[in-house]
Amino acid sequence: MKRRWFQFFSTLLHNSYSGFLITHNIYTGFLKNFCAPGLNCYSCPASSFACPLGILQNFFASIRVLSGQVLVSSFFYILSFFLLFSLFLGRFICGWLCPFGFFQDLIYKIPFLKKQINLPFQIQRYFKFFFLFFFVIILPLSVVNELGYGILWFCKYICPAGTLEAGYFNLILQHSLFSLIGFTFYLKSFIFFLFFFLCLMDLRFFCKNICPLGLIYGSFNNISFFRLSFNPNNCNLCKMCEKVCPSNLSIPEELNSINCIRCLNCLKICPTKAIKLEIQKPYELFSDQLKK
Repeated sequence: MKRRWFQFFSTLLHNSYSGFLITHNIYTGFLKNFCAPGLNCYSCPASSFACPLGILQNFFASIRVLSGQVLVSSFFYILSFFLLFSLFLGRFICGWLCPFGFFQDLIYKIPFLKKQINLPFQIQRYFKFFFLFFFVIILPLSVVNELGYGILWFCKYICPAGTLEAGYFNLILQHSLFSLIGFTFYLKSFIFFLFFFLCLMDLRFFCKNICPLGLIYGSFNNISFFRLSFNPNNCNLCKMCEKVCPSNLSIPEELNSINCIRCLNCLKICPTKAIKLEIQKPYELFSDQLKK
């Protein structure tokens, strides 16, 4: 229950702009210069912050036309943002702070067939790498218009959070946008409802298999300041931790893996307290890495 409240208030913080009720337009003020940590669309009328995936794609899409000074400052801003949130929290953001993660948790509560989706050879494990490198980096960097600008491919054609928060929400606020509906809107709607259906069956399907932002954060799970530890001497092999894991991880082998969203379900349910959450001090963190 505590995690649900964190998710709820984080979603409100990500979407704290109420002026859209009067203007019917998105917020473009000072706060939009900063990113909130979760997956939350820039173009959502209630959004107060930018989206991390959006700024990353914008950087690669504009790299040919940016001046040297702007390019360097943009690079260090993006690098600092991802290092800060990734090192301090890792995928704790996914489990506790991400609005679209919260949305998936709510979807799964709808009564429906529940089934873990496993494709042959577990190829879905590689999907998020494909979406990050192909749609977030390679395409925005390589496919450009006559002015040298690329397209934000993941935002424009894939992101279900954008379809829900920006596409449908803006249509409700501005009925004149109905006349602009075309192929891209129908494609994104199809993708959104496909993910919706998959998330009904398999808890956090999008987080586990697709989300490029989760992949970035998860890459730091092993070295983030918040980490899970396991005491084999306390474990009674009941496997309750694996049964409540939304990422279907093998515990303890994958306890701090790239797919662990730090929901802490395993810690909460463990009857012998074999799993603990530790706050790793910076000097201890780097000392451990040097030993390895």
